[in-house]
Amino acid sequence: MKKFFLLRKAKKLLLATYHRYLKVQDKLSPSTQEDIKQSLLELQSAILSKNEKRCRLLISHVQHLYSHHLKKTTFQQIRDFIIGIGVALSIAILIRQMWFELYEIPTGSMRPTFKEQDRLAVSKTDFGINYPLTPGHFYFNSDLIKRNNIVIFTTENMDFPDSDTVYFYLFPGKKLLVKRLIGKPGDTLYFYGGLIYGIDAKGKDISPELQLPKLSKIDHIPFISFEGTHPATTPSVIPGVYSPVMIYQMNQPIARLYALSPTVARGELLPPVTKHYPHLSYHSLWGIGNYAMARLLTKEQVRILTDQEPSQMEEGVLYLELKHHPSLSGTKMAYDEMHRLRPQIGLSTSIIPLQEAHLKTLMQNLYTARFIIDKGFAYRYGVNPKRYGSQTFFPYLPGIPDGTYEFYYGKACSVGWQGITHELPPSHPIYWFDVQRTQLFFNIGIEFDTRYNPQSKDQSISPSRYAYFRDGNLYVMGAPLMTKDDPTLIRFIDREEKRKLSSRIPYRPFIDQSPPLLPDGKIDAEKIKKYGLNVPANCYLVLGDNHANSGDSRQFGFVPQANLRGGPAFIFWPPGSRFGLPNQPGYPLFNPGRLLIWLIAGTSFSAWYIIHRRRNRLPLRFL
Repeated sequence: MKKFFLLRKAKKLLLATYHRYLKVQDKLSPSTQEDIKQSLLELQSAILSKNEKRCRLLISHVQHLYSHHLKKTTFQQIRDFIIGIGVALSIAILIRQMWFELYEIPTGSMRPTFKEQDRLAVSKTDFGINYPLTPGHFYFNSDLIKRNNIVIFTTENMDFPDSDTVYFYLFPGKKLLVKRLIGKPGDTLYFYGGLIYGIDAKGKDISPELQLPKLSKIDHIPFISFEGTHPATTPSVIPGVYSPVMIYQMNQPIARLYALSPTVARGELLPPVTKHYPHLSYHSLWGIGNYAMARLLTKEQVRILTDQEPSQMEEGVLYLELKHHPSLSGTKMAYDEMHRLRPQIGLSTSIIPLQEAHLKTLMQNLYTARFIIDKGFAYRYGVNPKRYGSQTFFPYLPGIPDGTYEFYYGKACSVGWQGITHELPPSHPIYWFDVQRTQLFFNIGIEFDTRYNPQSKDQSISPSRYAYFRDGNLYVMGAPLMTKDDPTLIRFIDREEKRKLSSRIPYRPFIDQSPPLLPDGKIDAEKIKKYGLNVPANCYLVLGDNHANSGDSRQFGFVPQANLRGGPAFIFWPPGSRFGLPNQPGYPLFNPGRLLIWLIAGTSFSAWYIIHRRRNRLPLRFL
């Protein structure tokens, strides 16, 4: 083994000295040239004959010649270092932009498909050939993209907060995001029951592509909140009032709310929305009225914070509050979370009493954000607790050991080194069931911020929990909380129907409105055209698999075609059930762009290898 390493060291020294000599030989005296040539020939001969003793002697002599006659100046060393780094960075950038790169998942927006700290191999040749360092493609084939495929895209030229980043610690750039591609240009989509129904630009039913069986545990919600993510407003001429308020959904202006006085407000859909259907209502758009925002209340909270009376319904351990059917005609004046008096969308409120069995069902299907327990206080993974200055807004969960945790499908896991998770046994304290902990996990298990707890009647921020009907069953957190034959649900629907009949103002009950299908089971294309969300030309709708914890098209809008960069090809960390191919339809193995990039890469590597072998093959030839 020692002999092998000695011969390898000798060959490395021989080649370095030889190539350096060829560059500077004209600057050397004839005697020095002859001395170097002779020494290199002798070292080469010793290497070829594998004469260990001779190699050992000649190595010292050649090193002496190199340091006295061939050594680079400081300037040359710095210059070559900079050139080498520049070439390496250029090659790395081209590879990352046009061929493949390794990617680490920073957030839980794509759980359970991808989790925080997952490592992916991302292909940049799935559907085209990218321009390096800028949006756009040398070649792009939209037919290669399938609905429900996962895509990587840049946030450049998009309305995305904090999009700046730095590559290789040197080059400014824009962040890359990973989401599931749902809608293609020309698609019209309608949301019902956590599912998406749709037709393409030619009117063909694309619902089967949007409802793949292997993605059945992933449901989609058409909004983050009824008022969008960032209602835009400015101070008005009315003292102390902020008006008008622009409501954005899918980052498109949908509605305008305006104050007539400090106590009276109005709202209206904007002309682009009502252009073809003047009588549209807010809740009818995209199927928004099929969904409610949910939170758990105590009996006293129901009495104080809602317009419902608990005595008018059966007794519950806790009560499920459902905010639904946003109404512009019900626009009112109220203070928001920033203590601004402004117009707010009117919402209907419904209450369902829950028994202990219902609460246990919630816990059996609980999902949360990844969170950290520190001395009993919980905060969301990725949050810097020092930024808050204190633990004022952190919920208290006594009895749970310090560590990092997450819930999904009702299973709790501890999160260890490099994101490796371990399912916890049923005896772990995190599973301890009580009413208060169930309410806490449900209400603030995504944000882990006590400001999302029920506090006031006109509270403008709500937990990211949603409820919807599917086939007559009431779903919460992607699973049935109550089946259609549950007596509690039957009584609730009966109360909703009676409330509709007895209400002095028009009331829309929160009941199953049925999917957009005709009696024969075919897609109701006319309904989808009228109420559905249309994807513009050269744009794509992308959604996170974890709708409760995802910034996606609902926040930043449609993704321009030029921004698409590739797709995840393989999960190589952590080991476990998700190791391997991601949960998606998958991209074709062969396509023109991929073949061309691989051909260029293979040809370049082969050319480099041949030249390298020729330059370093023994015996060397002196010119």
